[in-house]
Amino acid sequence: MDFAKLAEERYSVRKFSGRPVEREKLDLVLQAGLNAPTACNNQPQRILILDGADDLEKLGECTPYTFGAPTALLICFDESKSWVRPFDQAKSGLIDASIVTTQMMLQAADLGLGTTWVGYFEPVKIKAAFGLPDAFVPAAILPLGYPAADAAKNPLHFKKLPPEEVVFRHDFSRRA
Repeated sequence: MDFAKLAEERYSVRKFSGRPVEREKLDLVLQAGLNAPTACNNQPQRILILDGADDLEKLGECTPYTFGAPTALLICFDESKSWVRPFDQAKSGLIDASIVTTQMMLQAADLGLGTTWVGYFEPVKIKAAFGLPDAFVPAAILPLGYPAADAAKNPLHFKKLPPEEVVFRHDFSRRA
């Protein structure tokens, strides 16, 4: 599939079949995350593979949004490895983790897998449940698997603002 079609067709899967994700496909998804650009190439992303019954049960105690996926990726960033912008001390970790997550989502879609980006979770519970080091900050959960036969796009998927409401030239004074 070409990229424009992939970006248009990909949707947040909220219902998964029970079919497990093959190791080869999981490896390709993870490689897409490893290939993602990060600030100064610091690579602060830390990705936990959650595919055992115990891990998925623990994850379910931290968020109700696992959608029955057979695998989930917990994308974190190591705050101690994040690039720091010298002008205001802003850290790049969340941005880097977001780029990594996006690339993995798109690779999964290209492989016929479904995902949905989950940001609704309790970070303290996640850190405790999985014994994350203090420097690891949970950024996203990515349930991953094959969409159920009756999985469908959420109606909000089709609601897009027109380009003129979100894309601007640098001179706002010329905007109508």
